Amino acid sequence: MLTRFLIAAPIAVVVGTAFLSIPALAAPSAATCTTTPVQLRAAAGAATTDKAKSALTLISTGERLCAVDASFEAGKKFAAAARTLGVDMATLPAPTTTASTQ
Repeated sequence: MLTRFLIAAPIAVVVGTAFLSIPALAAPSAATCTTTPVQLRAAAGAATTDKAKSALTLISTGERLCAVDASFEAGKKFAAAARTLGVDMATLPAPTTTASTQ
């Protein structure tokens, strides 16, 4: 009985730790619904007509999903639009933020 515990306990700890870290990896970033559509629309402006039309459809669907708080599914649509445009999501320009001064 002690042998089973000594074998099973470390395995349970490793599996439990793995499950605790998954939500942090799967969580969409805050910029998914704010800056990504703008960046993809700018990239669609430089694409061919057919690719731009398909991408804009996916982008607008993603924006509607963002409106109903489905940002994970919206991220999938934005990723599909980026693939349609032949753009890597990581190469999109970083959003610029301006600091407000008082």
